[in-house]
Amino acid sequence: MQHRIGEITLTVLGPDHRPLADRVVTVEQRRHAFAFGNIGFDFVHLVGGPNPAEEGREQNFGGATDIDLDQFARDWLGLFNTATLPFYWGSYEPTRGAPDTARLLRTARWLTERGVVVKGHPLVWHTVQPRWLLGLELDEVERLLRERIRHLVDGFAGLIDTWDAINEAVIMPVFANGDNAVTPLARARGRIAMVRLAFEQARAANPGATLVLNDFDLSSAYECLIEGVLEAGIPIDAIGLQTHMHKGYRGEEYMNAMLDRFARYGLPLHLTESTLVSGHLMPRDIEDLNDYQVPDWPTTPEGEARQADEIVRHYRSLVAHPAVQAINYWGLTDRGSWLGAPVGLIRADGTRKPSYDALSALIKGEWWLPPTEQRTGADGTLTVRGFHGDYAVAGAPFRIGPEQQSTTVTVDPVAR
Repeated sequence: MQHRIGEITLTVLGPDHRPLADRVVTVEQRRHAFAFGNIGFDFVHLVGGPNPAEEGREQNFGGATDIDLDQFARDWLGLFNTATLPFYWGSYEPTRGAPDTARLLRTARWLTERGVVVKGHPLVWHTVQPRWLLGLELDEVERLLRERIRHLVDGFAGLIDTWDAINEAVIMPVFANGDNAVTPLARARGRIAMVRLAFEQARAANPGATLVLNDFDLSSAYECLIEGVLEAGIPIDAIGLQTHMHKGYRGEEYMNAMLDRFARYGLPLHLTESTLVSGHLMPRDIEDLNDYQVPDWPTTPEGEARQADEIVRHYRSLVAHPAVQAINYWGLTDRGSWLGAPVGLIRADGTRKPSYDALSALIKGEWWLPPTEQRTGADGTLTVRGFHGDYAVAGAPFRIGPEQQSTTVTVDPVAR
């Protein structure tokens, strides 16, 4: 964990640019450098407003529409600093030529105004596709896909500069669970060509974007794809790893071994989709999680206690691994959760589960510097130690990171 912690010596100056000697000032943390994320799907409706084109359509990818914005925002912002917004082609552009741009822009702006880094998910995927793509020639599908990528990445640049560029490319050419126009394209062009298409189009639209290769298949097949992509000279910025654990927590030993396998490529690892259940577990023999459909999947006291213990173990092991740069949990509340599973940190009635408080005790407790009074020395200096991130001394911002050991800040004097 020491690789997450830094120390900096501040020289605190007053408005006259002279060192403030022997003064008590308040030091506080404002933001983690580490990306503690969650989906922001609910915000699209709550902030962006209803989308008439989607009324009555069940997406079930996480997100409720009948919750209180103020309470939801307090709970969400109380833990997380990074939000993933949905850009599934079928729901973003259900009618050709009429994308849901305005609502997503309003939502992204609302989040960034509150200090949240926003990520888009996904640019290329074979699931949740618009019906109007079916029957088109492959060349036309590819043209429209390229156009979609440029439209999104360029149009949201500055608000959204991180994207899951392509999602689940391992299975994309052989996907057989429903008709879509992207699987035939992937079958004809090949996986690496599809990755190249996604990354090159996105990079051209926003050269400064962080582009993630994301997948749920954590087997050697994904490693082979990554190796082929890198050998083809396609630069990727991060490796996305999905860990939906509806069948139970996989444990620290499994997670560390898996992280080590993917860390060998020298790229940051993003845990893009992570869940832990607070009710009964999905049967082990289920291969595709989507195949498990139950009318009611309740949270239970026993399951909530288990979830709270596991989420602490899970986050500790991930944050301790030096290659991990981001963790994105897949759902704050059980209302509208993916597959109806009780994976949220908040119950359907809006009350917090033990897992919320347990995670808060880490992110905003053990790993957080609360407002703390410190006295400067005779030379106006003081030393601050804490997790990498953004801080302030007497309201003046500074940053703790691996790249800087000292800095000078100018503040209004606060004598004690």
